[in-house]
Amino acid sequence: MKIVLTGGGSGGHLMPLIAIARKIKEKTSETEFVFVGPKGKMEDDIIGKEGIPMRNISAGKMRRYFSLSNFLDFFKVLLGIFQSMYILLAEMPDAIFSKGGYASVPVVLVGWMYRIPIMVHESDAVPGMANKIMSKFANRVAISYPEAEKEFPASQVVVTGNPVREDINKGDIASARKMFSLTESRKTIFVWGGSQGARVVNNKILDLLPELLKKYQVIHQTGEANFDEVRHKAGELGIKSGYDGYHPIAFIGDEIKDILAVSDLIISRAGATSIAEIAANGKPAILIPIDKSANNHQRMNAYAIAKFGGCMVLEENNLGENLLLSRIDEIMNNTELRQKLSTDIKLFYHADAAEKIAQGILGMIKN
Repeated sequence: MKIVLTGGGSGGHLMPLIAIARKIKEKTSETEFVFVGPKGKMEDDIIGKEGIPMRNISAGKMRRYFSLSNFLDFFKVLLGIFQSMYILLAEMPDAIFSKGGYASVPVVLVGWMYRIPIMVHESDAVPGMANKIMSKFANRVAISYPEAEKEFPASQVVVTGNPVREDINKGDIASARKMFSLTESRKTIFVWGGSQGARVVNNKILDLLPELLKKYQVIHQTGEANFDEVRHKAGELGIKSGYDGYHPIAFIGDEIKDILAVSDLIISRAGATSIAEIAANGKPAILIPIDKSANNHQRMNAYAIAKFGGCMVLEENNLGENLLLSRIDEIMNNTELRQKLSTDIKLFYHADAAEKIAQGILGMIKN
């Protein structure tokens, strides 16, 4: 049996693919997987290290606004379709699992042409344009948030939650303390900008850093593109990376589970996969959604959690220095509040998400 995995462009799209592949492997160890998507360092780091063969295609974004890039990307999509026709004909998989996003559109379209069973997964509270299009060619659509259910045909859709790796909440606190030279006597803040980092959040944390380090330790995932800039600015403040409780890191791989385990507070963007991994660990969180994410999906994700008391939300355009610091201190100094945030965000951890999706994919093949 062979299954094509498709998606890409961010760690949030790629990590769930790994979770599903591992779950299906548990059930049918002879299953082969092939990743079809754009070529990139992140794909190499995440998919390649899992040992899954990769076949690369061209992919173009579909923007809702006028841009000359739309013209160029139209031809990228066309090229991706022709490449997918060749790859899927050569591989002829039994099913396709799409994590969504523009990178998977050519694969899903060609899969439909070849009558290959297709499952699409939507992570966010508000579906993206690519998934709305692909749902018309899919056999099944799995969603993470009930709010998204109304956007897809009732006969297709099932609420599964967002799949995460089974070991994501099995981190080793001692290992994280050793890795970052953390002390037990000070609480730890993890600043998580997502796989590509978050420059606005980085700058705000740097503004607060001298004050934060008086009381807390900070692990700061900056994104690879921002890493040198962050270290330089911290140096200008007299803060040396790896010392004084400050630990910037460009990209996080398997060590994420240890970092989540050791953290007392997480300041994060509101990507669906990050939220699911925070929820799996039951960690208090301040979510800062991207101001202009597609379909405003990060904002909707964050407020869907906040509605049930599972996090605090700060808008990017209202990220005043004093407001962020006061929210951090409020959580860190209030044991009852930390416990409430920790308990309530667990409502968004679906431990059986990967199991449900795996069963759905295998069910399509049997039918």
